[in-house]
Amino acid sequence: MLKLDFNKLPVTPLFGSRYNNFKAVSKDRVIDKDYRLKYALSKSISALMSLTYPLENRRYNKRVAPLSVGDDPVFILGHWRSGTTFLHNVLSKDKQFGYNTTYQTIFSNAMVWGQPFFKSIMQTIMPDRRPTDNLELKPDQPQEEEFAFSNVMPVSFYNFWFFPKQTMEYCDKYLLFNSITPEEKTQFREEFIRLIKTSLYNSGGKRFLSKNPPHTGRVKDLLEIFPNAKFIYLVRNPYTVFESTKDYFSNVIKPLMLQDFSDEELEENILKIYQLMAEAYERDKQLIPVGNLYELRFEDFENDAFNLTNDIYNRLNLGGFEEASGDIKEYIDKKRGHKKNKYAYAASTIDKVNEHWRFALKQWDYDVL
Repeated sequence: MLKLDFNKLPVTPLFGSRYNNFKAVSKDRVIDKDYRLKYALSKSISALMSLTYPLENRRYNKRVAPLSVGDDPVFILGHWRSGTTFLHNVLSKDKQFGYNTTYQTIFSNAMVWGQPFFKSIMQTIMPDRRPTDNLELKPDQPQEEEFAFSNVMPVSFYNFWFFPKQTMEYCDKYLLFNSITPEEKTQFREEFIRLIKTSLYNSGGKRFLSKNPPHTGRVKDLLEIFPNAKFIYLVRNPYTVFESTKDYFSNVIKPLMLQDFSDEELEENILKIYQLMAEAYERDKQLIPVGNLYELRFEDFENDAFNLTNDIYNRLNLGGFEEASGDIKEYIDKKRGHKKNKYAYAASTIDKVNEHWRFALKQWDYDVL
């Protein structure tokens, strides 16, 4: 069986969605002509895969539902392309942590039932590398919860990958939770707790580790569920973030979208969402209990990852650094030679960042170009 080419995917990740969720997410959405076959194939596979959900649900209720959500979770926050993946991977080397995996994001109907079979299929066909930054892809690697959310409930900002024309609607409702209904908020809480329990069960961890950029706009709502949660907030040079996010979103959205969408529209949304997320975070971080928030610049972390990881453990009182330090150091040392994309900032980038994100340049002490 051949590896899939990410740029030519025959289906969207919604193929792994529970079928009732697939219908809810796509209800009243326009599917443009060029994507109708992809949509139909994804829908058919979702219907077929959902036949396993009763078995999944039975096993979950028997083995996983009675479990606790573990110790206070740790949430890694920050805009896309701010270095959150690197920090997530570093901390995941500590065995106290459990986390959502790439496998769980796709196979929502087989998270605790049928894993060996479906995981072997996934390993065989999935691309070896992320197309945006050449990082390795494996089924058991840590992954953002938002991808999993989109396959189990409509309450997910990542529905914008499929329906980009509704991006700002999803942002307002499902990233910032401004116009979310009480029923949707309850569903978010229930499905999130289910995912956390499943992740801890599958990984053997005792504390959930989250890396999910949309959570940056949900601090208040996360604290309602986990009042003593720990938060780590990463920032990165806004010029780099803009260039990198534009590349990342453009590369990822094209194989996933079911609607035509221009690069200009995508860029406009990036500029808006960065500001909205930052405003929400700055407003709501005041609600985080003293001692439960650690803020840092990615450039500083990249230069001294091991020592700053130790500082994160100490400041957030996570415990266990001494036991995990060997695995953490080994991973950091191995990644020192990883080649990141280099960005020569276009004049248009400088103008747009200076106009829309100057507040971030000043707040985090980056030079204004």
